[in-house]
Amino acid sequence: MADPAAEADLVRLLRERLVPLPPPSEPGFGALADRFAAARVVLLGEATHGTREFYEARAALTLRLVAEHGFRIIAFEADWPDAAGIDRYLRGAAETPFPDGGFARFPTWMWRNREVLALAEGLRSVNAGRPPGDQVRVRGLDVYSLGASMAAVLDYLDRVDPAAARQARERYGCLSPWHAKPERYGREVMFGAKHPCEDAVAAILRDLQEKRAAYAADDPDSYLDAAQNARIVRAAEQYYRIMYRGSVESWNIRDRHMFDTLQHLMGRHAKAVVWAHNSHIGHAGATAMGWEGEFNIGELAKTAYGEDAVLVGFATDRGTVAAAHDWDEPMEVMTVRPVREDSHEALFRAAGLPRAVLDLREPRAAALREAWAAPRRERAIGVVYRPRTELQSHYFEAVLPDQFDAVLWFEETAAVTPLDRAPPRRGESETYPSGL
Repeated sequence: MADPAAEADLVRLLRERLVPLPPPSEPGFGALADRFAAARVVLLGEATHGTREFYEARAALTLRLVAEHGFRIIAFEADWPDAAGIDRYLRGAAETPFPDGGFARFPTWMWRNREVLALAEGLRSVNAGRPPGDQVRVRGLDVYSLGASMAAVLDYLDRVDPAAARQARERYGCLSPWHAKPERYGREVMFGAKHPCEDAVAAILRDLQEKRAAYAADDPDSYLDAAQNARIVRAAEQYYRIMYRGSVESWNIRDRHMFDTLQHLMGRHAKAVVWAHNSHIGHAGATAMGWEGEFNIGELAKTAYGEDAVLVGFATDRGTVAAAHDWDEPMEVMTVRPVREDSHEALFRAAGLPRAVLDLREPRAAALREAWAAPRRERAIGVVYRPRTELQSHYFEAVLPDQFDAVLWFEETAAVTPLDRAPPRRGESETYPSGL
């Protein structure tokens, strides 16, 4: 049982370091991004996959970093082909960021919502006054677009090298029967009913790379898109093949791919903003997932960039969230229960501010970090929310001051606003099996 005096002292130290914030919709909110502007990569989290304030806050910070501080890459925890639709829109090459095939799989609301549309419109306005080489790009980091990425590679090769396209079709034929339900491929391989397709998909990527000079000469952007889709097919094959061995190995394959993609996008000089769940951008080594052998984008970024990577977590107490009760079920606006008293979030609630930022990098936060060094529970809600089993389903142990460089606190939050309620195309969840 916690010592009441120590708890009161911890809340006092936290209250002293919290800086009040206006609502994310107010113009002054974006100035908060100036705190992070010196970084090479700013990773912006979220405690759920369906909270409006998290999206609005990240959008305000991102637009400030783009407009004032030279950031040019925005990387989403989303599929590359879907994110490409947003990218075309903000560069003036499309009339909508959400074409008919974009973000059509469960969970459609995670990116196909009014908050992301507002961000895309803001970025389109920024790009309108810039030459192509200085424009902002939106990219997807995830591995779940197996079928769409295979189709994109074949479409590209059909245009530039029909003979190579025929060979690639034959090689991808190893995976084609499973592209709609790739988890079945992993199960078939695990039980010996199917030979792995690893060599076949790797050969396609290798051939693309070997012919880079010829392919990229006329249209380097299309080549880079095709090569990335080939990388995604390779990573997805590994992910689904490994998934049935255990969650740790499959999680690590996914986050390694996302981080490798991020580094590839950044190159030597570009500055990037990442949008992903807290579970991906907080340092895994400070959480139960890291103690069990998992790593994530945040940990890899810290290893690669040190203080030039800033990990910004988000937290809330209560409100509503867009989520489903289970995989492929309809989205609902669900009530988020108040956090447990033994959680990190309960300390923020006790501090008494409706919205605030905590910058744990400040020297004046040393006493707070020292007093806050013990693990506590922290809540993570993905695309699935199960309030009845919230403790078992959504809480994990973490040392928050080691997990994040800064935390944005919103005491009460509301659900994102989906652009439509059309039934999603059936298929694998974008966040299967973790929901994060």
